[in-house]
Amino acid sequence: MLTTEQYLEIERAAEFRSEYYNGRMYAMSGASFRHVIITGNVARALGNHLHNSPCVVATNDFRVRVSPGGLYAYPDIVVVCGEPQFADNMTDTLLNPVLLIEVLSPSTEAYDRGFKSAQYRTLESLQEYALVSQSEPRMEVFRRQPGGQWLFSEYVGWDGVCVFQSVDASVALSQVYEKVRFDEPPEPAATHL
Repeated sequence: MLTTEQYLEIERAAEFRSEYYNGRMYAMSGASFRHVIITGNVARALGNHLHNSPCVVATNDFRVRVSPGGLYAYPDIVVVCGEPQFADNMTDTLLNPVLLIEVLSPSTEAYDRGFKSAQYRTLESLQEYALVSQSEPRMEVFRRQPGGQWLFSEYVGWDGVCVFQSVDASVALSQVYEKVRFDEPPEPAATHL
């Protein structure tokens, strides 16, 4: 069993990224070409929309501490608004994201929808969590409501426009899936955590 301090020391020196949960490190697999295109498209669309705002968009190389002794993760896209708060002076582990986005893969979909989603929703700063499909033009957004409940919204089809209320941004699904070919087979399924 590793402490969070040991994990961070190993992770900061590692060539490949690993997530951490409850004393164990979990190696992250590489992404498919479709995954990379979708992640880049969403990050670019959000970044362009938020360029004159106090918000910053970061991609999957930016670690988020979900809970002090529990989960440390690398969401596909992270948005922080205002002053970022970090776990330590290394400024590589964010504590206060307002929006987290995961692009679903056959190998991680159950994990992203289940365990990771439940963990993310415990973050006090988090206002929205989104899941982006790789198999069709579809985005699902979970929004924190007053009183702590979460509201589910779904945006489907090439004409759909996903609304991120947490950062006052709208992203057209035609932008999200630009240059994505659905006639190619998705990446193979694998196990995670």
